[in-house]
Order: sequence, then structure tokens, then C-alpha cells
Amino acid sequence: MAADRGANVQMEAALARAGWSRKELARRVNHRARVRGVHLHTDASRVRNWLAGQQPQSPVPEVLSEVFSEQLGYPVIPIDIGLPATDEHAVGLRYSESIAATVVAVAELGRYDLRRRGFLRHGTFLAVAAVAPSRDWLLAVLDATERRPGGCIGEHQVSVIRAAFADFQEADVLHGGGYARQALTEYVTGRVLPMLQDVDPATEAGAALFAAASEQTYLLGWMAIDDDRHALAQRYLIQALRLAQESGNTALGAHVLAGMSHQALMLDHPREALQLATAGRHGLSREYRPACASRLWTLQARASAALGDSAGAMDAVIESERAFERIDAGAEPEWARFIDEAYLSGEWANVFADLRRPAEAIRFARRSIAQASHHQRARREVFSQIALAEAGLARRDLDTALRAAHRAVDLSTTVQSSRCIDAVRDLRSRISPYRAVTAAREFDDHAREVLTRAHLN
Repeated sequence: MAADRGANVQMEAALARAGWSRKELARRVNHRARVRGVHLHTDASRVRNWLAGQQPQSPVPEVLSEVFSEQLGYPVIPIDIGLPATDEHAVGLRYSESIAATVVAVAELGRYDLRRRGFLRHGTFLAVAAVAPSRDWLLAVLDATERRPGGCIGEHQVSVIRAAFADFQEADVLHGGGYARQALTEYVTGRVLPMLQDVDPATEAGAALFAAASEQTYLLGWMAIDDDRHALAQRYLIQALRLAQESGNTALGAHVLAGMSHQALMLDHPREALQLATAGRHGLSREYRPACASRLWTLQARASAALGDSAGAMDAVIESERAFERIDAGAEPEWARFIDEAYLSGEWANVFADLRRPAEAIRFARRSIAQASHHQRARREVFSQIALAEAGLARRDLDTALRAAHRAVDLSTTVQSSRCIDAVRDLRSRISPYRAVTAAREFDDHAREVLTRAHLN
């Protein structure tokens, strides 16, 4: 502990707003620390010392920020509760009114990401930090004004940046988020962000450049998700949304909200996922894109299914299918290329799995697998094979489950995706009760070998 600095009135006020006793705050700190893999022994006496001005050492300030954020319903960083700000925890978590501050936040995220291998590796996703920016973005969409011609950045420069985005997105889709994330980080921080300082986003050229920066920052976030770096990913996505707002591209902002919704679903926050998907759909009323609409309806279906709303989930699947039928691939932006039959069918399979309708889950999983295999999208096929395997288990069809499981394991070795490895590990645990069956034991041995090679067994 550092020396006392006088009573911490900010933490005292936060404690009062939360409605907790000192003992309750201590309990929550210990629980949150265990989630991080850290064992603290905080008690009411220790909390009293903090309130008196003692400064706890890392990771306590970050843990305190997380528990207060969850209880109060808005992002809280250490400085808000009278503790020294830590660059790692605070950077990129807030949705700033200042676009200059946003550009600085993305630059800082990239710099830390490149220079510190463990940057935010043990940070926690904060659901409340995702929902508030969606409200700010929607309000800005309603107040949006027309861009004027002009600017010192030309169409050719923006085209070059967008071409680079296409290459990086293709690398992510085919090889996984861990394949080119560092290269994209270097490109964004070294090439794209410096250009933003010299343009006026109120011009057409400036707006186009900010949109391109948003696309690439979003992709950094998605790659970080695939690399199991959720705290880092959340910060990239928040800043990508702010860049999209500045560009005036509402469809792009809705796309970023879709990514934020998908992340919330992965981390078991379906209520927040539903809010984010709904906000994105409302934003599309200003600039409709069928592919983005189809994805947002799909995410709404998944969130509704996770919340036990079967009727809402089915209605959303129907709306997603209707939007999908309207997609003209040639007219969609580059960032929407992955929203195709392979992606959507795979997600619909997950909806029906959550609704405990394995026959439909199997049908959509197989449709997704066929398309993903045709386009050599190994990561997408891994997840759809796993959906097929789990649906097979639900129907007591072990042969179907094991065939799909073996294929998923083999494909997972061809991409750099922590999500794939985690999904294989989870599937292995689901099949383990069947180890009395020879074929199930053979799969378990195969999966263990793969996980061992991945250093994740």
C-alpha cells in the first residue's frame, strides 16, 4: 500500500451510490478478482483503509472500477473513484465528444498493443461500457448534417486505404484474427491515423477518410475478439463507433454496433446484446443496407433466444431472412462481404440450438458448412461444424456429432483463432460423457492432441 493521501471522498460517494456496505464491496472485489484469476483477501477493514486514503496496488484499482461500473450502470475508471489512473485500464474505454481525443485513444491502443504483449490480456469486458455509446451514436445520427465537397485528402488516398482494408479483412476471414492483427495495428497507427489530423470530417473527402479509419479500427476489434482479447477489442469497437459517427456513415455505425452486440453475446450478456442490435437497426433507418440489417436481425434473434423469448427470436429470424433476400452483393460495402449465407445460416443454427430445436439447427448448420467449405472459410466452418455436432448430441445422434466434431478439430489447426480452440475445448467437454463409446474416446484423444499442440490443453 502507498502512503495515505487524505480521505477518498470520491470512493465514498461511489460506495453510497452503489448502496453497498464496506463488507459487500470487499466481497465483490474478491469475487471479481477470482474471475481474473487473482486471489485477493479484501475485507471491510481493507476497504476502510482505502476510504481513508490508502492507495491499493494493481490490479485492485481496475477491479474496483469494474465492480462499480457494473453496479452503477456507466463506465467508471480509477480516477473517478479517487485512485491513480492506469493507462492500461482507462485508455479507449470512453466514447468522447472530442474526435481529436478519439484519434488519440486509437493511437494509444495501437501503441500499447504493439509494445506490450500482455496489454489488457486480463482486462474485463464491461457490458455497461458498450450500451452507452450506442445511445450517443443514435442521437448523433438524428442530428447528422450533409457533408460539403472539398478537403485536402483525395479519392485516390482513401481508395488505397480501403484496398488495404479489403486485404486485411480477407486475411482475417481466411486465416483468423491472430494472423495479421499486428500488421493491421502498425498500418492504422503509422499510416491512417496521422492523415486524420489533416482533414475536416465535415467535407466529403474527410468523411470518407474517417469512415475508412472506422472500418479498420472495427477490424482490429474483431481480430482481437478472435484472439480472445475481449477488453482490448471492446475499446477498439467503442472508438470505431465514434469514428463512424464523425464520418456520417450510419450504416457503418450500425455495423460496428453489430460487432459490439456479437461480442456481448459471446460473453453471455444477451440483454445488452439485444440493446446494441436494436440501436443498430434504428440507425439503419437513415441509410438502409440489407446485409447489415440481416446481421442485426440475426443477432437480435440470438439475444432473444438466449433470453428465453422464443416468439421474438423467430420473428427476428424471419426478418433476417427477408433482409438477406434483398442483398445485392455488388452494391454492399466491403465491410459487409462476410455477411453471406455461410455466416447467416451458421448463426441461425445457433438460434435454433438455443431454442432447443435441433432439427432446424442441423439443417442450417449443414447449409452454412456447404457454403463455408466452398469458399474455403475454415473459421466459419469450424463454428458451423460445432453447431452441427452439438445439435447431433441434442438428438442423441452420436455418429453425426462425432463426424462434425472431428472435422471441426482438424479445421481449427488451419487458422490462428483462439475462439476456434476454445470452441473445440468446449465441444470436447460436451462429448466426454460418451467416453464409454469407442468412437467418442478416439475423438477425445484426437482433440487432446490438437489442444496440446496449441499449448491450450
